Amino acid sequence: MPWQERSVIEQREEFMRLALAPGANMSELCRRFGISRANGYKWLARYRADGCAGLADRSRRPRHSPGQTPQPVEAEVLRIREESNNAWGGRKIARVMERNSAVKVPALSTITEILRRHDKLEQGGHEHPGPYRRFERAEPNELWQMDFKGHFPMAEGRCHPLTVLDDHSRYSLTISACGDERDTTVRAQLVPVFRRYGLPFAMLMDNGPPWGDGGGQPHTAFTVWLMRLGVQVAHGRPFHPQTQGKDERFHRTFKAEVLNGKSFRDLPSCQQAFDRWRHVYNHERPHEALGFATPTEYYRASSRSFPEALPAIEYGPGDIVRKVDGFGDIRLKGRNRHVGKAFRGHPIALRPTDEDGVFSVHFCAHRVGTLDLRSPGPRSQPPQQIEKAA
Repeated sequence: MPWQERSVIEQREEFMRLALAPGANMSELCRRFGISRANGYKWLARYRADGCAGLADRSRRPRHSPGQTPQPVEAEVLRIREESNNAWGGRKIARVMERNSAVKVPALSTITEILRRHDKLEQGGHEHPGPYRRFERAEPNELWQMDFKGHFPMAEGRCHPLTVLDDHSRYSLTISACGDERDTTVRAQLVPVFRRYGLPFAMLMDNGPPWGDGGGQPHTAFTVWLMRLGVQVAHGRPFHPQTQGKDERFHRTFKAEVLNGKSFRDLPSCQQAFDRWRHVYNHERPHEALGFATPTEYYRASSRSFPEALPAIEYGPGDIVRKVDGFGDIRLKGRNRHVGKAFRGHPIALRPTDEDGVFSVHFCAHRVGTLDLRSPGPRSQPPQQIEKAA
Protein backbone atom coordinates (compact mmCIF):
# COMPACT_ATOMS: atom_id res chain seq x y z
CA MET A 1 0.00 0.00 0.00
CA PRO A 2 1.22 3.56 -0.61
CA TRP A 3 1.81 6.17 2.04
CA GLN A 4 -1.36 7.60 3.59
CA GLU A 5 -2.08 10.88 1.84
CA ARG A 6 -3.42 12.74 4.86
CA SER A 7 0.02 13.11 6.52
CA VAL A 8 2.57 11.65 4.17
CA ILE A 9 5.58 13.66 5.34
CA GLU A 10 4.82 12.98 9.00
CA GLN A 11 4.51 9.25 8.32
CA ARG A 12 7.84 9.22 6.52
CA GLU A 13 9.52 11.07 9.38
CA GLU A 14 8.12 8.56 11.85
CA PHE A 15 9.30 5.68 9.66
CA MET A 16 12.81 7.17 9.56
CA ARG A 17 13.01 7.50 13.32
CA LEU A 18 11.89 3.91 13.83
CA ALA A 19 14.13 2.55 11.08
CA LEU A 20 17.20 4.27 12.55
CA ALA A 21 16.52 3.06 16.08
CA PRO A 22 18.97 0.42 17.38
CA GLY A 23 17.86 -3.15 16.56
CA ALA A 24 15.11 -2.07 14.10
CA ASN A 25 13.77 -4.80 11.84
CA MET A 26 13.53 -3.15 8.41
CA SER A 27 11.46 -5.86 6.75
CA GLU A 28 8.88 -5.89 9.55
CA LEU A 29 8.77 -2.11 9.68
CA CYS A 30 8.07 -1.87 5.95
CA ARG A 31 5.29 -4.42 6.29
CA ARG A 32 3.65 -2.45 9.07
CA PHE A 33 3.75 0.81 7.08
CA GLY A 34 2.43 -0.93 3.97
CA ILE A 35 5.39 -0.20 1.70
CA SER A 36 7.90 -2.35 -0.11
CA ARG A 37 11.42 -2.87 1.24
CA ALA A 38 12.81 -1.16 -1.87
CA ASN A 39 10.66 1.87 -1.16
CA GLY A 40 11.65 1.91 2.48
CA TYR A 41 15.40 1.79 1.73
CA LYS A 42 14.97 4.48 -0.96
CA TRP A 43 13.45 6.94 1.54
CA LEU A 44 16.00 6.01 4.15
CA ALA A 45 18.82 6.87 1.75
CA ARG A 46 17.25 10.21 0.91
CA TYR A 47 16.78 11.02 4.61
CA ARG A 48 20.41 10.26 5.40
CA ALA A 49 21.51 12.46 2.50
CA ASP A 50 19.19 15.48 2.90
CA GLY A 51 17.38 15.12 6.20
CA CYS A 52 13.70 15.98 6.27
CA ALA A 53 14.02 17.83 2.98
CA GLY A 54 14.69 14.50 1.28
CA LEU A 55 11.28 13.17 2.29
CA ALA A 56 9.31 15.38 -0.11
CA ASP A 57 8.12 13.92 -3.42
CA ARG A 58 10.38 14.70 -6.35
CA SER A 59 9.35 15.54 -9.90
CA ARG A 60 9.32 12.57 -12.25
CA ARG A 61 10.11 14.82 -15.18
CA PRO A 62 13.28 13.59 -16.89
CA ARG A 63 16.33 15.79 -16.62
CA HIS A 64 16.86 15.56 -20.37
CA SER A 65 14.03 15.66 -22.95
CA PRO A 66 15.54 15.38 -26.44
CA GLY A 67 12.09 15.62 -28.07
CA GLN A 68 10.99 18.74 -26.19
CA THR A 69 10.42 21.87 -28.30
CA PRO A 70 13.21 24.37 -27.61
CA GLN A 71 12.10 27.45 -25.73
CA PRO A 72 13.12 29.90 -28.52
CA VAL A 73 10.96 27.98 -31.01
CA GLU A 74 7.98 28.02 -28.66
CA ALA A 75 8.47 31.72 -28.00
CA GLU A 76 8.55 32.46 -31.75
CA VAL A 77 5.31 30.54 -32.31
CA LEU A 78 3.59 32.51 -29.56
CA ARG A 79 5.01 35.82 -30.83
CA ILE A 80 3.66 35.30 -34.34
CA ARG A 81 0.31 34.19 -32.95
CA GLU A 82 0.13 37.27 -30.73
CA GLU A 83 0.98 39.64 -33.58
CA SER A 84 -1.91 38.21 -35.62
CA ASN A 85 -4.31 39.18 -32.82
CA ASN A 86 -4.48 35.46 -31.98
CA ALA A 87 -6.08 34.73 -35.37
CA TRP A 88 -3.49 32.68 -37.30
CA GLY A 89 -3.37 28.89 -37.14
CA GLY A 90 -0.50 26.44 -37.44
CA ARG A 91 -0.09 26.53 -41.22
CA LYS A 92 0.20 30.31 -41.45
CA ILE A 93 2.55 30.44 -38.47
CA ALA A 94 4.75 27.73 -40.00
CA ARG A 95 4.95 29.58 -43.32
CA VAL A 96 5.95 32.84 -41.62
CA MET A 97 8.62 30.99 -39.61
CA GLU A 98 10.00 29.44 -42.80
CA ARG A 99 10.46 32.88 -44.32
CA ASN A 100 11.60 35.00 -41.41
CA SER A 101 12.71 32.99 -38.38
CA ALA A 102 16.22 31.88 -37.48
CA VAL A 103 14.82 28.98 -35.43
CA LYS A 104 13.89 25.57 -36.78
CA VAL A 105 10.27 25.28 -37.92
CA PRO A 106 8.44 22.59 -35.92
CA ALA A 107 5.79 20.26 -37.29
CA LEU A 108 2.26 21.61 -37.66
CA SER A 109 1.08 19.28 -34.91
CA THR A 110 3.76 20.70 -32.61
CA ILE A 111 2.66 24.27 -33.33
CA THR A 112 -0.92 23.31 -32.62
CA GLU A 113 0.11 21.66 -29.34
CA ILE A 114 2.06 24.78 -28.32
CA LEU A 115 -1.00 26.94 -28.98
CA ARG A 116 -3.23 24.54 -27.08
CA ARG A 117 -0.84 24.36 -24.13
CA HIS A 118 -0.93 28.14 -23.83
CA ASP A 119 -4.72 28.36 -24.27
CA LYS A 120 -4.41 30.09 -27.63
CA LEU A 121 -6.89 27.90 -29.51
CA GLU A 122 -10.61 28.49 -29.59
CA GLN A 123 -12.65 25.52 -28.47
CA GLY A 124 -15.18 23.99 -30.83
CA GLY A 125 -14.22 25.94 -33.93
CA HIS A 126 -16.70 25.93 -36.76
CA GLU A 127 -15.84 23.84 -39.78
CA HIS A 128 -16.34 25.00 -43.32
CA PRO A 129 -19.95 24.33 -44.38
CA GLY A 130 -18.89 22.32 -47.41
CA PRO A 131 -17.14 22.37 -50.75
CA TYR A 132 -17.47 25.42 -52.94
CA ARG A 133 -16.19 26.69 -56.25
CA ARG A 134 -13.68 29.53 -56.28
CA PHE A 135 -13.62 31.97 -59.18
CA GLU A 136 -10.90 34.50 -59.87
CA ARG A 137 -9.73 36.68 -62.70
CA ALA A 138 -6.71 35.49 -64.66
CA GLU A 139 -4.59 38.63 -64.25
CA PRO A 140 -4.13 41.42 -61.70
CA ASN A 141 -6.27 44.53 -62.21
CA GLU A 142 -8.84 42.77 -64.38
CA LEU A 143 -11.28 43.28 -61.53
CA TRP A 144 -11.18 45.09 -58.20
CA GLN A 145 -13.80 44.43 -55.54
CA MET A 146 -14.88 47.40 -53.42
CA ASP A 147 -17.13 47.65 -50.37
CA PHE A 148 -17.57 49.26 -46.99
CA LYS A 149 -16.90 47.09 -43.95
CA GLY A 150 -19.64 47.61 -41.39
CA HIS A 151 -19.04 50.84 -39.47
CA PHE A 152 -18.14 50.80 -35.78
CA PRO A 153 -17.97 53.37 -32.95
CA MET A 154 -14.83 55.20 -31.91
CA ALA A 155 -14.30 57.44 -28.91
CA GLU A 156 -15.01 60.30 -31.33
CA GLY A 157 -17.64 59.44 -33.96
CA ARG A 158 -17.87 56.33 -36.14
CA CYS A 159 -15.48 54.76 -38.62
CA HIS A 160 -16.58 53.41 -42.01
CA PRO A 161 -13.71 51.26 -43.39
CA LEU A 162 -13.56 51.33 -47.20
CA THR A 163 -11.78 48.31 -48.71
CA VAL A 164 -10.60 47.66 -52.27
CA LEU A 165 -9.24 44.22 -53.17
CA ASP A 166 -7.69 42.87 -56.37
CA ASP A 167 -9.67 39.82 -57.46
CA HIS A 168 -6.74 37.82 -58.87
CA SER A 169 -4.07 38.35 -56.22
CA ARG A 170 -6.19 39.32 -53.17
CA TYR A 171 -3.87 42.32 -52.88
CA SER A 172 -5.35 45.01 -50.63
CA LEU A 173 -5.25 48.30 -52.56
CA THR A 174 -6.55 50.35 -49.65
CA ILE A 175 -8.25 50.16 -46.28
CA SER A 176 -9.45 53.71 -45.74
CA ALA A 177 -10.83 54.97 -42.43
CA CYS A 178 -13.77 57.11 -43.60
CA GLY A 179 -16.13 59.24 -41.58
CA ASP A 180 -19.07 58.56 -43.90
CA GLU A 181 -20.00 56.68 -47.07
CA ARG A 182 -20.65 59.59 -49.41
CA ASP A 183 -19.63 59.90 -53.05
CA THR A 184 -17.07 62.67 -52.45
CA THR A 185 -15.47 60.72 -49.61
CA VAL A 186 -15.01 57.59 -51.73
CA ARG A 187 -13.59 59.54 -54.67
CA ALA A 188 -11.09 61.29 -52.38
CA GLN A 189 -9.86 57.87 -51.20
CA LEU A 190 -9.76 56.27 -54.66
CA VAL A 191 -7.76 58.98 -56.45
CA PRO A 192 -4.51 58.26 -54.50
CA VAL A 193 -5.08 54.53 -55.10
CA PHE A 194 -5.49 55.09 -58.84
CA ARG A 195 -2.39 57.28 -58.91
CA ARG A 196 -0.27 54.64 -57.17
CA TYR A 197 -1.56 51.40 -58.70
CA GLY A 198 -3.15 52.58 -61.96
CA LEU A 199 -6.68 51.89 -63.18
CA PRO A 200 -8.40 48.49 -63.16
CA PHE A 201 -10.40 47.31 -66.15
CA ALA A 202 -13.49 46.74 -63.99
CA MET A 203 -14.72 47.25 -60.44
CA LEU A 204 -17.33 45.14 -58.66
CA MET A 205 -19.52 46.63 -55.94
CA ASP A 206 -22.91 46.07 -54.35
CA ASN A 207 -26.10 48.02 -55.03
CA GLY A 208 -25.98 50.42 -52.12
CA PRO A 209 -24.91 54.07 -52.16
CA PRO A 210 -22.77 55.74 -53.34
CA TRP A 211 -22.29 53.28 -56.21
CA GLY A 212 -25.95 52.24 -56.46
CA ASP A 213 -29.17 54.01 -55.56
CA GLY A 214 -30.90 50.95 -54.16
CA GLY A 215 -33.93 51.58 -56.39
CA GLY A 216 -33.03 49.41 -59.32
CA GLN A 217 -30.93 52.03 -61.12
CA PRO A 218 -27.39 50.72 -61.62
CA HIS A 219 -25.82 54.12 -62.31
CA THR A 220 -24.98 56.99 -59.99
CA ALA A 221 -22.79 60.06 -60.31
CA PHE A 222 -20.02 57.97 -58.78
CA THR A 223 -20.25 55.14 -61.33
CA VAL A 224 -20.46 57.69 -64.13
CA TRP A 225 -17.15 59.09 -62.88
CA LEU A 226 -15.62 55.60 -63.01
CA MET A 227 -16.89 55.07 -66.54
CA ARG A 228 -15.38 58.40 -67.57
CA LEU A 229 -12.07 56.95 -66.37
CA GLY A 230 -12.56 53.86 -68.56
CA VAL A 231 -13.45 51.53 -65.69
CA GLN A 232 -16.28 49.07 -66.30
CA VAL A 233 -18.78 49.00 -63.44
CA ALA A 234 -20.26 45.71 -62.21
CA HIS A 235 -22.87 45.27 -59.50
CA GLY A 236 -23.42 42.13 -57.46
CA ARG A 237 -26.80 40.43 -57.42
CA PRO A 238 -29.11 41.96 -54.81
CA PHE A 239 -29.13 40.01 -51.53
CA HIS A 240 -26.24 37.81 -52.73
CA PRO A 241 -23.12 38.99 -50.85
CA GLN A 242 -21.29 35.86 -52.04
CA THR A 243 -20.92 37.62 -55.41
CA GLN A 244 -18.22 39.64 -53.66
CA GLY A 245 -16.95 36.60 -51.83
CA LYS A 246 -13.30 37.60 -51.72
CA ASP A 247 -14.05 41.01 -50.21
CA GLU A 248 -16.48 39.44 -47.73
CA ARG A 249 -13.78 36.97 -46.67
CA PHE A 250 -11.27 39.82 -46.45
CA HIS A 251 -13.64 41.64 -44.12
CA ARG A 252 -13.84 38.63 -41.79
CA THR A 253 -10.05 38.43 -41.67
CA PHE A 254 -9.79 42.19 -41.12
CA LYS A 255 -12.26 42.01 -38.25
CA ALA A 256 -10.51 39.06 -36.60
CA GLU A 257 -6.97 40.41 -36.89
CA VAL A 258 -7.52 44.16 -36.48
CA LEU A 259 -10.85 45.08 -34.92
CA ASN A 260 -11.67 42.34 -32.43
CA GLY A 261 -10.91 43.41 -28.89
CA LYS A 262 -9.57 46.80 -29.98
CA SER A 263 -10.82 50.34 -29.45
CA PHE A 264 -9.87 53.47 -31.35
CA ARG A 265 -10.00 57.14 -30.49
CA ASP A 266 -10.51 58.73 -33.90
CA LEU A 267 -10.07 58.27 -37.65
CA PRO A 268 -6.28 58.93 -37.66
CA SER A 269 -5.70 56.23 -35.03
CA CYS A 270 -7.85 53.84 -37.08
CA GLN A 271 -5.90 54.64 -40.23
CA GLN A 272 -2.57 53.97 -38.52
CA ALA A 273 -3.78 50.52 -37.42
CA PHE A 274 -5.26 49.80 -40.86
CA ASP A 275 -2.05 50.76 -42.66
CA ARG A 276 0.12 48.59 -40.39
CA TRP A 277 -2.09 45.57 -40.91
CA ARG A 278 -2.43 46.13 -44.67
CA HIS A 279 1.35 45.83 -44.98
CA VAL A 280 1.28 42.58 -43.00
CA TYR A 281 -1.62 41.26 -45.07
CA ASN A 282 0.00 42.06 -48.41
CA HIS A 283 3.64 41.19 -47.66
CA GLU A 284 3.82 38.82 -44.68
CA ARG A 285 0.57 36.96 -44.06
CA PRO A 286 0.40 33.62 -45.97
CA HIS A 287 -2.80 33.21 -47.97
CA GLU A 288 -4.19 29.69 -48.22
CA ALA A 289 -5.95 30.33 -51.56
CA LEU A 290 -2.57 31.38 -53.00
CA GLY A 291 -0.77 28.24 -51.86
CA PHE A 292 0.44 30.09 -48.74
CA ALA A 293 2.12 32.75 -50.84
CA THR A 294 1.48 36.42 -50.09
CA PRO A 295 -0.67 38.70 -52.28
CA THR A 296 2.34 40.83 -53.22
CA GLU A 297 3.87 37.78 -54.94
CA TYR A 298 0.90 37.73 -57.34
CA TYR A 299 0.16 41.42 -57.80
CA ARG A 300 1.64 43.97 -60.20
CA ALA A 301 0.56 47.55 -60.82
CA SER A 302 -1.74 48.36 -63.72
CA SER A 303 -0.33 49.71 -66.98
CA ARG A 304 -3.36 52.03 -67.27
CA SER A 305 -2.37 55.36 -65.71
CA PHE A 306 -4.82 57.65 -63.94
CA PRO A 307 -5.59 60.76 -66.07
CA GLU A 308 -5.30 63.95 -64.04
CA ALA A 309 -7.64 65.67 -66.52
CA LEU A 310 -10.59 63.82 -68.02
CA PRO A 311 -10.63 63.83 -71.84
CA ALA A 312 -13.57 65.14 -73.78
CA ILE A 313 -16.31 62.61 -74.53
CA GLU A 314 -16.35 61.72 -78.23
CA TYR A 315 -18.57 59.38 -80.24
CA GLY A 316 -18.52 57.91 -83.73
CA PRO A 317 -19.94 59.67 -86.80
CA GLY A 318 -22.85 57.23 -87.07
CA ASP A 319 -24.01 57.69 -83.47
CA ILE A 320 -27.10 59.67 -82.49
CA VAL A 321 -25.76 61.97 -79.78
CA ARG A 322 -27.99 63.66 -77.22
CA LYS A 323 -27.20 65.65 -74.09
CA VAL A 324 -28.96 64.57 -70.90
CA ASP A 325 -30.94 67.38 -69.27
CA GLY A 326 -31.32 68.20 -65.59
CA PHE A 327 -34.12 65.66 -65.17
CA GLY A 328 -32.09 62.80 -66.65
CA ASP A 329 -33.99 62.91 -69.98
CA ILE A 330 -33.07 63.22 -73.63
CA ARG A 331 -35.25 64.47 -76.48
CA LEU A 332 -35.70 62.01 -79.36
CA LYS A 333 -38.31 62.03 -82.14
CA GLY A 334 -40.37 64.65 -80.37
CA ARG A 335 -40.56 62.82 -77.03
CA ASN A 336 -38.64 62.88 -73.78
CA ARG A 337 -36.85 59.65 -72.92
CA HIS A 338 -35.44 59.04 -69.46
CA VAL A 339 -31.89 57.65 -69.30
CA GLY A 340 -31.02 58.43 -65.67
CA LYS A 341 -30.16 61.44 -63.55
CA ALA A 342 -26.62 60.13 -63.10
CA PHE A 343 -25.86 61.26 -66.68
CA ARG A 344 -27.14 64.83 -66.27
CA GLY A 345 -25.10 67.28 -68.32
CA HIS A 346 -23.26 64.53 -70.25
CA PRO A 347 -23.68 63.53 -73.91
CA ILE A 348 -24.83 59.97 -74.56
CA ALA A 349 -24.92 58.02 -77.84
CA LEU A 350 -27.72 55.92 -79.33
CA ARG A 351 -26.94 53.10 -81.73
CA PRO A 352 -29.52 51.02 -83.62
CA THR A 353 -29.78 47.33 -82.84
CA ASP A 354 -30.93 44.37 -84.94
CA GLU A 355 -34.43 44.92 -83.57
CA ASP A 356 -36.32 47.69 -85.36
CA GLY A 357 -37.02 50.67 -83.11
CA VAL A 358 -34.66 49.55 -80.36
CA PHE A 359 -31.44 51.44 -79.67
CA SER A 360 -28.55 50.67 -77.38
CA VAL A 361 -27.52 53.55 -75.10
CA HIS A 362 -23.81 54.25 -74.63
CA PHE A 363 -21.84 56.48 -72.33
CA CYS A 364 -18.19 56.88 -73.33
CA ALA A 365 -17.09 53.31 -74.16
CA HIS A 366 -19.77 51.65 -72.00
CA ARG A 367 -23.18 50.32 -72.96
CA VAL A 368 -25.50 51.54 -70.22
CA GLY A 369 -28.99 50.61 -71.43
CA THR A 370 -31.49 50.15 -74.22
CA LEU A 371 -34.12 52.53 -75.55
CA ASP A 372 -37.27 51.09 -77.13
CA LEU A 373 -39.02 53.70 -79.24
CA ARG A 374 -41.99 51.35 -79.63
CA SER A 375 -42.73 51.64 -75.93
CA PRO A 376 -45.23 54.34 -74.93
CA GLY A 377 -43.38 54.91 -71.66
CA PRO A 378 -40.67 57.55 -71.28
CA ARG A 379 -38.06 55.33 -69.68
CA SER A 380 -35.18 53.40 -71.12
CA GLN A 381 -34.21 49.99 -69.81
CA PRO A 382 -30.82 49.37 -68.17
CA PRO A 383 -28.64 46.65 -69.70
CA GLN A 384 -28.61 43.21 -68.24
CA GLN A 385 -26.42 42.82 -65.21
CA ILE A 386 -22.74 42.75 -66.03
CA GLU A 387 -21.07 39.37 -65.77
CA LYS A 388 -20.82 38.20 -62.17
CA ALA A 389 -17.51 37.75 -60.46
CA ALA A 390 -16.93 35.81 -57.25
